Amino acid sequence: MIPKNVLYYGKDEDLPEQHLLRAGPLTVVYEEGDLRYVRYEDQEILRRVYVAVRDRNWGTVLPRLSNLQIEADSSSFRIRYDVENKEGDIDFFWRGSIEGDAHGTIIFSMDGVARSTFLRNRIGFCVLHPIKECAGKPCIVEKVDGSQEQGSFPLYVSPHQPFLDMQAIKHQVVPNLWAEVRFAGDVFEMEDQRNWTDASYKTYCTPLALPFPVKVEQGTRIVQSVTLKIEGTAIGAASRAQTDEIVFQVGSHPTANLPAIGLGMASHGGRLTARELQRLGMLNLSHLRADLWFSQGNWAVELARAIDEANALGLGLEMALILSDAAEEELKALVGALGAAARSSRPRIDRWLIFHEREKSTTARWIALARQYLTDCAPSAQFVSGTNHFFAELNRGRPPIELLDGVTYSINPQVHAFDNASLVENLEAQASTVESARQFSGGLPIIVSPVTLRMRLNPNATAPEPEPAPGQLPSRVDVRQMSLFGAGWTVGSLKYLAESGVHSATYYETSGWLGVMEREEGCPLPEVFRSLPGTVFPMYHVFADIGEFNGAQVIPSVSSDTLRVDGLTVCRDGKTRTLLANMTNQQQIVRIAGPGTTVCVRHLDETNARQAITSPEEFRGRPGEIITAQGETIMLTLLPYAIVTADWL
Repeated sequence: MIPKNVLYYGKDEDLPEQHLLRAGPLTVVYEEGDLRYVRYEDQEILRRVYVAVRDRNWGTVLPRLSNLQIEADSSSFRIRYDVENKEGDIDFFWRGSIEGDAHGTIIFSMDGVARSTFLRNRIGFCVLHPIKECAGKPCIVEKVDGSQEQGSFPLYVSPHQPFLDMQAIKHQVVPNLWAEVRFAGDVFEMEDQRNWTDASYKTYCTPLALPFPVKVEQGTRIVQSVTLKIEGTAIGAASRAQTDEIVFQVGSHPTANLPAIGLGMASHGGRLTARELQRLGMLNLSHLRADLWFSQGNWAVELARAIDEANALGLGLEMALILSDAAEEELKALVGALGAAARSSRPRIDRWLIFHEREKSTTARWIALARQYLTDCAPSAQFVSGTNHFFAELNRGRPPIELLDGVTYSINPQVHAFDNASLVENLEAQASTVESARQFSGGLPIIVSPVTLRMRLNPNATAPEPEPAPGQLPSRVDVRQMSLFGAGWTVGSLKYLAESGVHSATYYETSGWLGVMEREEGCPLPEVFRSLPGTVFPMYHVFADIGEFNGAQVIPSVSSDTLRVDGLTVCRDGKTRTLLANMTNQQQIVRIAGPGTTVCVRHLDETNARQAITSPEEFRGRPGEIITAQGETIMLTLLPYAIVTADWL
């Protein structure tokens, strides 16, 4: 039997403990050395304040806390703790101190020392302002020379730093109330983290214009502080209390078409079995993505596997071509291989994704070459390009839209943070990238490909990625792939991409620990990736539920607390379906207001997850529960990390 925590979020450990504290009129959550959700009443002022140690490849060296002391009363608090950041040759120790007083002032300081000599790209504070409350709003920035700059938080995703040389920033929270954040110990600047689908503006230390990595000598001392103060006449007592019930409101009219949804071909290289093909067929997918890295030499084998699997599934191919400087010869060879394949089993190619292995954002030369050689091979296929990396690379290197039929970029939620709460917070920023891409894509379709839980490729590394130690998972693998949490996060991603009107979205892979089901022989490291051989993952049922509405329209829906419960609503042929996901490890009560008074509901949660993953066909064949509205809303109880599928009758 899979232990409950493994079922919930992929590992045995409990989630970190949270402490709700007060500093006069402010509420704040302390969690494992970080401050989160600093609020005045219902208005979020800061999303998070934390200390980051980043290695020479921008990897985060995770902290280990000890000696935690918390003193708190009804209007103030004081926290002390020690932290070690140790990984490889990096050994950095610091003491943290956080104090909040009855006037609404919070001071967060760190005093650290390098206990080894190492290379770093950053050590110090990061302060996150939330996009929902701040996007487009005015602010005042105080420069390191004491001058002031009037500005605003970017409405669309800013490709470059909106503010430099900062020592303080102030913005209005509510009428007659301002919040000021002041920095000490280094020079700070701000970036728009929506470039990496983080739902925040991050103010961080050490300007990126300075050379990196930097050698930190053993014994080097680093001392910094961040001070939050509120000013104005609207100050009252802290009054925000989270209500138990969540309201989920379904709109009345569709506003977008459901995107074409596909999966990536499994990177483990194995062939899909007959049972795996049958189960994938139940998802009603639109396409299969295949990646051909021409410089790696095995592209012809991957092409043959892609053609076989796409034909077996009856799907078109989304063919990602990663070209080298020998692109002309590579494209000629591809044309020959496709011609040979066409004589036996002609593949259907829906779109070409054109990339170059040394370009973060693809330039016109390679797209023009691809059109020259490939147009006759698949006359109906789209030519799509942009970046194989983060939205940031597309935003900073705008695509040559005159040569394209679509614009593409990839998404993962873990460039900067890795905990469950951050992954859920970052979902809304996926819609921000689509909205911003429209500003420079000339009305072309937007193709998000792929969406993954972990980073696939690091375009900013300054050294090769180290091989995982024996018994450790590769950096691309996240144990939450097989969990109920992973399924809920997928619901949220589908919601924000579908409601924003993307043309196509490709997720994960078909099978293996990066896929929607485990291989029949199981995974290579079952002691750390604790899946069951031959099972599907909970997210499989999310795709199956959406796949039953392939070609549908999307009806916008709004949750009163998206960090706890969120969902997606689709309609087709007079039928309407709502998917809800509990993003937390606590039971949640939800009232749904929608297009009717009766729903047929199926729950996927701790009570039936084993059947759902081991016998998906039987699970999906079971009848749902009929629930009738109480008054004007339907009340549902969602167990921890539950997925609910509600069909409106």
